[in-house]
Amino acid sequence: MRVLVLHSDIATDAPPEEQDTLIAAEAVAEALERKGHAASRAAFRQDTLAAVLEENAPDVVFNLVEGIDGLGQLAPLAQRMLGELGMPFTGVGAAAMALTNDKPRTKRVLRDAGLATPDWSEPPDWAGIGEGRYIVKSVLEDASTGLDDGCVVSGADAIQARAAQCRARLGGDWFAEKFVEGREFNIAVFESRGGPRILPMAEMRFESWPEGKPRIVGYDAKWQEDSTGWAGTVRAFGVERDEPALAAAIAGACRRVWSLFALTGFVRVDFRISEAGIPFILEINANPCISPDAGFAAAAAEAGMAYDDLIAAILDAAPAGETVR
Repeated sequence: MRVLVLHSDIATDAPPEEQDTLIAAEAVAEALERKGHAASRAAFRQDTLAAVLEENAPDVVFNLVEGIDGLGQLAPLAQRMLGELGMPFTGVGAAAMALTNDKPRTKRVLRDAGLATPDWSEPPDWAGIGEGRYIVKSVLEDASTGLDDGCVVSGADAIQARAAQCRARLGGDWFAEKFVEGREFNIAVFESRGGPRILPMAEMRFESWPEGKPRIVGYDAKWQEDSTGWAGTVRAFGVERDEPALAAAIAGACRRVWSLFALTGFVRVDFRISEAGIPFILEINANPCISPDAGFAAAAAEAGMAYDDLIAAILDAAPAGETVR
């Protein structure tokens, strides 16, 4: 097939979490070529999308648009426009992307469905803040934006002060989520024969961790290779073998999430495990990073799935017809 790999329009001075999109686009295009497809690449721009599609004449778009003008909250515009133009594309649709991008809204859907998610509080009233620690997060942005050593705080005053600082420094809206002191799992799930396939479950372990540093996969752990966060977060597999009951609970939650949010393509569901052994859903990451060195590819490799085969499977799950999703 002719496949257009569509990615975010990245500035030359963009931060590393945005530059990673270009790395993924190149890797995906090369994998598609090795699988016998004709792959081209282009940046998404609203005013030129129709012309780009006409010029490249793809059978399908491999959608890697993670943000527009540096804002993740605008990413669903790409799916919406592709759908309106009748162009099949990989990954989730616009509605699912918009919903899962909004963390508090996602948590309300999870809570209403009876799925465990940590308590949270939002501005302007910041109702329900209790005792213990909270992590202050961006409402609409991902890639661990704003998650540094100062993002875990206690008390209403500290929470509101942190949110105000983040808003002034980074823009956007911020909320507070009850910090679950426990193990963290990142679960890669992709569409296979119309349903979800759960890849081997990755636990993010915090090893040789500095005293006082919050145990989170923060911005430094994801993007700063010379940081203690990067060095100290270690991905480990084997929970299915070692703790089958916990693995079954996580898998069950992933399947319910897939159905509840009408997910397609490929997603990552992040969990924290409470002291009582309850898997709490933190976030649902639609169209997560698919670079060869990212967690999704690592989970596929653990399952014995080569990177090229993973990309081919994601492509195969794209709709065959002209559909607005």
